[in-house]
Amino acid sequence: MTLIRQDDFIESIAAAFQFIAVYHPPDFVAAMHAAWQREESPAARDALAQILVNSRLCAEGRRPICQDTGMAVVFIKLGMQVRWQAGMDLQTMVDEGVRRAYTDPGNPLRASVLADPAGARRNTRDNTPAVVHVELVPGDRLEAICAAKGGGSENKARFTVLNPADSVVDWVLDELPTLGAGWCPPGILGIGIGGTPEKAMLLAKEALMEPIDIQALRARGAQTPIEAMRLELMQRINALGIGAQGLGGLTTVLDVKIRDYPTHAASLPVALIPNCAATRHVHFSLDGSGPARIQPPPLSTWPDIAWQGTVGAKRVNLDGLRLEDVVDWRAGDSLLLSGRLLTGRDAAHRRIREMIARGETLPVDFHGRFIYYVGPVDPVEGEAVGPAGPTTATRMDEYTDTMLAEPVGLIGMIGKAERGPEAIESIRRHGAVYCIAVGGAAYLVARAIRSARVLAFPELGMEAIYEFEVADMPVTVAVDSQGNSVHESGPRAWRLKLQAQNLAA
Repeated sequence: MTLIRQDDFIESIAAAFQFIAVYHPPDFVAAMHAAWQREESPAARDALAQILVNSRLCAEGRRPICQDTGMAVVFIKLGMQVRWQAGMDLQTMVDEGVRRAYTDPGNPLRASVLADPAGARRNTRDNTPAVVHVELVPGDRLEAICAAKGGGSENKARFTVLNPADSVVDWVLDELPTLGAGWCPPGILGIGIGGTPEKAMLLAKEALMEPIDIQALRARGAQTPIEAMRLELMQRINALGIGAQGLGGLTTVLDVKIRDYPTHAASLPVALIPNCAATRHVHFSLDGSGPARIQPPPLSTWPDIAWQGTVGAKRVNLDGLRLEDVVDWRAGDSLLLSGRLLTGRDAAHRRIREMIARGETLPVDFHGRFIYYVGPVDPVEGEAVGPAGPTTATRMDEYTDTMLAEPVGLIGMIGKAERGPEAIESIRRHGAVYCIAVGGAAYLVARAIRSARVLAFPELGMEAIYEFEVADMPVTVAVDSQGNSVHESGPRAWRLKLQAQNLAA
């Protein structure tokens, strides 16, 4: 009978979460590289290059792939012959491992978990508690999968209960365009079919832990209805032309994973959960002989892509920039930003709006400035700031008019993903601009940040208002001062192009 010691399990959990923060799974790297090689859209190809370069830099430097180091999710299959030498319960042991991983001084990870979610929303400061799923199985081993799921992709989860005769494929194709680009495509779709509502959601999440194998499946051909559905969805989703970062292109998904379970005769529960360009998960096994030893993949796993900056990008000095200076920028233009850049996201925007409502003086002069929607990772020695990629801009839509109008007076914003109709209209009315940085390239973006200091709301932690000094930070104009959106024009152009190619074929 296997005896698993408490410290061995905790150490294994901690090692697993440090590991996945830094290393993409090799199958994901290979699939992204293949997508980059076949991509025809210049904007999407550049975004894929940035993601791959970022991934290699993180493996070399042992720093997080994405600033959103995710909520800890652990799937455990516990052999029924396993005995424990432990004084903690299973949840407490997992949480202790997560705490050690996220507060590791050598590679601190961002704490994103908030307690009292419907009330005060207080940061727990160590990313606990984790979400733990346990299954008792025959045997004398413990098998665990640790995954870190960021908010951008988790927020795009979908669930429905279809009528038994309804088409799952049609529902997924209807839902996919509504996800926007906030989940940082290209990634993987997990789909759960059957069971009960909570079972379908769990099936979808579990499906995301499987290796990417769609190309091998395509080569041998489908042998089951589920395999046929995977292939159909893969082809039809990519034909939508959404592309990397929602800019338009050939690859929106790298794989479609499906798990199913028997269900009630009157029901057809279906869940959809995307995994983003920061896909992070690892498996380990314990047999009583000690903690898990998780070996990093060799650096030869990563392609050697020489990305020296976006070709043809215009250099922009943020210091002294005026509203009339951005009028000639067009959606799709590539820029390299230098100078002083403010940061702020959900909590800071809410504070600003509340202060304006109370007639209070704002702590920062925003006039003529750009704000970057980011919650950075804490720096380690030699860094101005840790990985600092963009967060989903759509969440800031409700604050856009407040931030562009007096008494705030911003002239530009930087984030990821599309903006909604009201935010775009506000941008057009104020003659401002919205730019995007590549989601999934957080460490690469951070290399453009030369200094960082907190200006306001330090108690908000990673959501405080910082001032970054940046040099040649790569961004793309996503919404110009005329209200044109690259997230509308790019996918539309590629969808029409792909339709024309299919008709010609």
